Amino acid sequence: MPLTHDANGDDDRSLALTIQENRWPVSTRPMGLGAILPMAENSAFGGTPHFSDILAMTRTAEAVGFDAVWIIDHFLFRTEPGSQFQMPTSDEGNGVWECFATMAGLASATERIQIGSLVACTGFRNPGLVAKMTETIDDISGGRVILGLGAGWHRPEYDAFGYPYDHRVSRFEEAMAIIHPLLRTGQVDFAGEFFQARDAFNQPRGPRATGAPILVGSSGPRMLRIIARYADAWNTVWHGDAEAIAQQLTALDEACHEVGRDPATLVRTAGGNIAMPGYLGIRPNPIAGEPEAIAEVILGFRARGIQHFVAGLDPCTPQTIEQFARVIELVDAG
Repeated sequence: MPLTHDANGDDDRSLALTIQENRWPVSTRPMGLGAILPMAENSAFGGTPHFSDILAMTRTAEAVGFDAVWIIDHFLFRTEPGSQFQMPTSDEGNGVWECFATMAGLASATERIQIGSLVACTGFRNPGLVAKMTETIDDISGGRVILGLGAGWHRPEYDAFGYPYDHRVSRFEEAMAIIHPLLRTGQVDFAGEFFQARDAFNQPRGPRATGAPILVGSSGPRMLRIIARYADAWNTVWHGDAEAIAQQLTALDEACHEVGRDPATLVRTAGGNIAMPGYLGIRPNPIAGEPEAIAEVILGFRARGIQHFVAGLDPCTPQTIEQFARVIELVDAG
């Protein structure tokens, strides 16, 4: 039977019960480790990475033991006064490679490593298309895709490409009401204010019967309730120590209780920037020091219950990913 939602969404409690069995990929280590890869001009790569560079970084990450690589979803960056984002940009801004096309290319050229979006903006694509692309890339990868989603935040790219910036959380909630059932059951019938999916189905199905895991990155009260209803994992970035996320973790537990979900069924992930040798200053407020000091900070996140840590290396190149292998060893042994 199709999973049907009305425009106001299903009952929180009944929906939460459908996601108690988490689909997050199992790691052989106490805390999984990922690397977010540079995708933009003037990025932490030290210039513009092309696909050959991104693939080389991914293969290196796979070789040294990372569980996942993470791909950003932006069209451009333009620094504005007072903005949270301060990447050096040219007068017209920095361009960015497209997320899902890059993920598909990496999926076809690697064997073990998970490939995730951190995070794909639901305001940029029809949600049915997002589910279809995810299912297809998951099939290409043999079941290694993680669909990271968010409501978006960088207004200049919305304005430049003609996407509406209003009601972002409401649009996100409707998108989730379509994407989630299409991945989990392969069917949905939904009529909302912003999105519709009329007796839609997602076939053929990929290698996982209930689709790829869904991660959502956000921290607002309403978004946390949406995460508790739909997501397999929650993400927060970028933090220099684990104490910075204590209140967010408490709020996440409260959101789970509000919708009738066991908080233990929601995977918690976090990320921090890492100053590697030759630090470019692209990634702000990095964790710095010798490998032992960096590993100690990352272990602090594990002690807080973080189950996957995303490292934002600066610079991020095949060479610095190889250098980070020592940190991986220390975290695994900690």
